[in-house]
Amino acid sequence: MNIFDPDFLDAHVRHTMAFYHPRAIDPQGGFFHYLRDDGEILDRRHRHLVSSARYVVIHARYARHTGEAEYRHWARHGLDFLEERHFQPDYQGYAWTLWDSAVEDDTNHCYGLAFVLLAYAEALKADVPGARPGLQATHAMLQRRFWEASHGRFADEADRHWRLDGYRGQNANMHACEALISAYEATGEGHFVDQAMTIARAIVAANRDQQNGWIWEHYDADWQRDLEYNRDDPSHLFRPWGYQVGHQTEWAKLLLMLERHRPEDWLLPTAERLFQSSVSAGWHPETGGLVYGLDLDGRISDPDKYFWVQAESFAAAAMLGQRTGRELYRDWYRRLWAFSWQHMIDHEHGAWYRVLDADNRRYSDVKSPAGKVDYHTMGACQDAIAALTAGPYTQGRRGQAEEEVRRHERRR
Repeated sequence: MNIFDPDFLDAHVRHTMAFYHPRAIDPQGGFFHYLRDDGEILDRRHRHLVSSARYVVIHARYARHTGEAEYRHWARHGLDFLEERHFQPDYQGYAWTLWDSAVEDDTNHCYGLAFVLLAYAEALKADVPGARPGLQATHAMLQRRFWEASHGRFADEADRHWRLDGYRGQNANMHACEALISAYEATGEGHFVDQAMTIARAIVAANRDQQNGWIWEHYDADWQRDLEYNRDDPSHLFRPWGYQVGHQTEWAKLLLMLERHRPEDWLLPTAERLFQSSVSAGWHPETGGLVYGLDLDGRISDPDKYFWVQAESFAAAAMLGQRTGRELYRDWYRRLWAFSWQHMIDHEHGAWYRVLDADNRRYSDVKSPAGKVDYHTMGACQDAIAALTAGPYTQGRRGQAEEEVRRHERRR
């Protein structure tokens, strides 16, 4: 394999999508969320907002990646499910989970809305019909229900009556930042990227006293760090305890994306520091791969290896390598791909295994439970392709990014 060849990465994206398409399509609406390693659908009735939105993202991105119009149709199919099943007119929110299309959990999560916003933004980039009003409505909902201007961040959770919980978290804000960047690129409206920058500044500033500037996951209503939250549940799906290696590298990637549109001198050094320090601490010394969690002293606290951690990290490495020209990042890109190719990728059936233990063994034959649709892995390859084909970083590259925004604006 030649991991520096865009054609190799393109082939891997296609092989991964072939695992989901068309078997994951539910002709009655949306997509099936639970698949075994061989593609067998093991649950046809349960739906999760995050998976429903991420299916739209991967189909919209794939339509742009390949130019195949069919995938725009399936992105619209996914948006229809979000609008007709997840959205609840009686309380003007999105159901977190559904069972046979009936509401199972009516909690409102900023994390979920962030992915709905990302779904509409990516759909708009792919010229999916009806995406623009959905994008605007979702952002308005986020602003009205979760935005805390005095803190420059979103609150995290509310009940069906939109009464806020006291928990605050960086994870929802990180993905809101991602969605806002995409919304800016789709519309050209500067307030989206301005808000993304506000979130990034606040999250980074809140953790400046940590030795490496690592970003903590959990906070109280006043945005003070809660160092005990979920200590007894370190592998929680959306709110794990500890410093998450993958979230440090994911923030590194987002900071580089922000730099394209708002070039400020703190963004690159922060991205480099987050990436270098976290991958050095998080690489398993005996069996390789980046682990899930680090404790307050930077020691491995959760040695499991998750698919998304490896993928987001090699994307960050590719982008840092393109931005700086430093061989250090090319070395990490090689190392992460070598581990993933050997242990995390299903070369027979396609897609990536979700999680391995410390000895690189799978826990089960469930490849995609709720939340996992390989949005991370295909997106990481697409990010790497963009970095590898961009050439040396120049001011002109930022100009090209701005020109893409202007092209979308002209289509309005």
